[in-house]
Amino acid sequence: MMASFLTFDIENIEPESGAPPSDRIIAGEPTFRTWNIEEAEGGLYAGIWEATPGKWRIAYEEWEYFSVLSGHSIVTEDGGEPMHLRAGDRMILRPGFKGTWEVVETTLKNYVIRI
Repeated sequence: MMASFLTFDIENIEPESGAPPSDRIIAGEPTFRTWNIEEAEGGLYAGIWEATPGKWRIAYEEWEYFSVLSGHSIVTEDGGEPMHLRAGDRMILRPGFKGTWEVVETTLKNYVIRI
């Protein structure tokens, strides 16, 4: 019988590597590692994401909840104030959010995304 729960244990998950699209990068050479733990029907995703220092433009078409596990990032909505995010900080980004994501210190977060 398959368990009806998942833990955020990434020990045996191979991370996917990535980076922001080159036309969105503002500064640095940020890279990503993503450990996808759950991909459920209806466009629901959960996992852990890590990004190295850099700054890039973001535009959300999805809904995302995340909690910062380590590091320091600054998320700034177009026309808004910078939000400094560190371990323990949580946020929801809604569809239509546009702005920048700047990783000051390599950041690790867990996330739940609904498309």
